Amino acid sequence: MTNTMPGVRPEVPHFSSGPCAKRPGWSLQTLTDAVLARSHRSKIGKAKLKRAIDLTREVLEVPAGYKVAIVPASDTGAVEMALWSLLGARPVTMLAWESFGEGWVSDVGKELKLKDVTVLKAGYGELPDLSKVDFSNDVVFTWNGTTSGVRVPNGDWIAAGRKGLTICDATSAAFAQKLDFAKLDAVTFSWQKVMGGEAAHGMLILSPRAVARLESYNPAWPLPKIFRLTKGGKLNEGIFAGETINTPSMLCVEDYLDTLQWGKSIGGLAALVARADANAKVIADWVARTPWVEHLAGNAAVRSNTSVCLKVVDPAVKRLSADGQAAFAKDIAAALEKEGVAYDIAYYRDAPPGLRIWCGSTVERTDVAALTPWLDWAFAKTKDALPKVA
Repeated sequence: MTNTMPGVRPEVPHFSSGPCAKRPGWSLQTLTDAVLARSHRSKIGKAKLKRAIDLTREVLEVPAGYKVAIVPASDTGAVEMALWSLLGARPVTMLAWESFGEGWVSDVGKELKLKDVTVLKAGYGELPDLSKVDFSNDVVFTWNGTTSGVRVPNGDWIAAGRKGLTICDATSAAFAQKLDFAKLDAVTFSWQKVMGGEAAHGMLILSPRAVARLESYNPAWPLPKIFRLTKGGKLNEGIFAGETINTPSMLCVEDYLDTLQWGKSIGGLAALVARADANAKVIADWVARTPWVEHLAGNAAVRSNTSVCLKVVDPAVKRLSADGQAAFAKDIAAALEKEGVAYDIAYYRDAPPGLRIWCGSTVERTDVAALTPWLDWAFAKTKDALPKVA
């Protein structure tokens, strides 16, 4: 391994796991049709919002009969809206194998204070035993663990004849992985992940079963205005037609529309998934020939194609303390950022030390390929700076 700088740099060095890279060819000039200085409740404003909902349905291949809404506060707001509005009617099973799943466990137990809750956990890099899930319960899980690089392989483990609802945080999966909507009742995601949109806007997709729950069940707790999905005991249909609960950024709406239109133009969901798969394969092939690094997710069948999490396994680094290993990973990321070849690829603060490289659909495979020699360079440079051990 050499400290000689590679000769080729990624054209776009944006490998952050959120906000993620803009779509290829993006520029501010693509947003000139944004409805600015107008009410989002104007005819043209509502039409833009409805178009965003309709294009989401089309590109994501959401089944007829499912409801799609733009909601406040990014994926977090969408998940909280689902938890506070739907849970409490049945026992709940929570799945957690990374920080965001752990956060939903905390909210259900400490904020909603539900008592009949089963928690199935696994460490970073692994999945819980999905065969133990009781689908007479409501089930809450992340499809793709953004901070662990572990995803569920498919929806086959979810019972088709389930009695409870499935609430799925799909924010790092939607548009890059095929979601099995027949097995999902509430699906959430944010624009700034796979589609590279701007922050603060979430999406909530509800199955007919979830709608039936909303119309037949009143939670025991008060619901803030931004969580209220019903009116007079019936679903508030306006929310699912672009009449947002609060004021959205119409500039962000235009940006989301632009990327949805790009996704549609390149071949829709299949093409978006293929792009993420190709990007992740570049990293997997590099890991296979590189002795100092491994995937955090050891099982390739559950390995993410978007938030690809890596760990440093070089013996000299593994001899360091936990703080030393964390500093080593951060130094690699800092060296790459200083050179302008990769931004924001250090591990998530709650995850094991390592690197996290976004390989989602808006990233170009050529940029991922150009990055890998720089990863080797940064590792060698950082290792050379370690104190020499006799």
